[in-house]
Amino acid sequence: MTSSGTNRGGPPQPAPPGPTPWSAAWELLLPAATAPPRARGRTLQAALREAVRSGRLAPGTRLPSSRELAGDLGVSRGLVTEAYEQLTAEGYLRSDRGAGTWVGGAVRAVGPRARDRAPRPAGVRADFVAGTPDLSLFPRAAWAAAHRGVLAELPHQALGYPDPRGLPRLRTALAELLVRRRGVVADPERVIVVSGVAQAMTLLGFVLHARGVSGVGVENPGSPEHGSLFASAGIGTVPLPLDGEGLALAPLQASGVRAVVTTPAHQFPTGIAYSARRRTELLGWARSVDGLVIEDDYDGDFRYDRAPVGALQGLDPEHVAYTGSVSKSLAPGLRLGWLLVPASHVEEVVERKRTMDLGNPVLDQALLARFVERGDYDRQLRRCQRAYRERRDVLVTALEEHFPGAEVSGIAAGLHVVAVLPERYGPQDRFLARATAAGVVVRLSAHYGETDTDGVRLVLGYAHLPPARIRDGVQLMADAVRSEGSEGSEGRDDRFWAP
Repeated sequence: MTSSGTNRGGPPQPAPPGPTPWSAAWELLLPAATAPPRARGRTLQAALREAVRSGRLAPGTRLPSSRELAGDLGVSRGLVTEAYEQLTAEGYLRSDRGAGTWVGGAVRAVGPRARDRAPRPAGVRADFVAGTPDLSLFPRAAWAAAHRGVLAELPHQALGYPDPRGLPRLRTALAELLVRRRGVVADPERVIVVSGVAQAMTLLGFVLHARGVSGVGVENPGSPEHGSLFASAGIGTVPLPLDGEGLALAPLQASGVRAVVTTPAHQFPTGIAYSARRRTELLGWARSVDGLVIEDDYDGDFRYDRAPVGALQGLDPEHVAYTGSVSKSLAPGLRLGWLLVPASHVEEVVERKRTMDLGNPVLDQALLARFVERGDYDRQLRRCQRAYRERRDVLVTALEEHFPGAEVSGIAAGLHVVAVLPERYGPQDRFLARATAAGVVVRLSAHYGETDTDGVRLVLGYAHLPPARIRDGVQLMADAVRSEGSEGSEGRDDRFWAP
């Protein structure tokens, strides 16, 4: 490619595109010619890098000489020479003495856009997956006001690396909140700000592994995430069965584990609350083996038939590690939570937190502290409580209307229910297939470890769905099941029509 001359009195006039691959990337370099004088070198280098990364300049492409390119762009030859030398040093280009400058082979072209891999089901008409709050309830106005207040009052030095435990202001606010709402014993020096319950579990896993623990007990059925979280810390999990009162004590004692994860306020997914007797027995086991109970209080604030039962940690803070987050009350995308640990674990957990991420973002912590201190968090909890209680009632009523004989088990709490449909609506796999074909996303209890096959056992999340969508979704499921019984007289199954 050669220059067609330069017009130094106006915009540069590029040479007509030639047949070489170089012409395909020509327009990427034009901004360098019109950039401010001091920025032309950086702009040219950036444009050349992008042309190589994107594949517009393929490996093996020969570039114009520095004299030719400078003439075409209307810039100094020294600027082009410097750009070639810099990119050759970085590996984007290669230069052979007497043979010109070429695009190197070290760079592989990458796609120009990042993809969103967040778990969002697409193309569904109703999504009953459990565990998701209604993100439209996020208090944007109050959060924005708190953000402005924090930016105005936060001292400059607070923007440095934070205490890995969390800002003292937030730890104090959380301690007061949790004492008042959940009945925990919360010394702010034992409160650690984390990026949600997942990080809390991982931190505890690393500490337990360092202490020689090889296995942690988990509820079965229970959260499917616990296994992978502890595995990332080098610890295996031991599934332990439940009974009507909570974690069954005899299998726990026989397992040999000295740490166990529990959800005593509202067990996931069965929906039961641990009985007072089982809570006492569980703490007795922990004391007898000098063990640790990890209490996941993932939705303990949401109880609809009475005041929430206080946290297990309040009965024995030296044998219970307590964790929760704002994922159900505000939004999971905030990635903010808390972990209260026994005194014997504090220093090890804090050191692991420090090496993991040097602490959570300061602005986010200060914002949440202000939000809690001013009563905005309590108002948000009351707002969610009213909305979620109404939606649970709507779901139960819709199930009774469209699936006569359906039973909802567990306490009136949280963000999901377990619904048991009569056997005539089964088998479970066929029910799931029909619901999926109708555009309804549901989960079977069997997905969480339950093997009871009497009827159809569903785990249904409702908090994120408006009441009208809940009613429509249940009707869609019912219509899908009934349609299977009416696809011609030969294949008709009257079980789907019988009340």
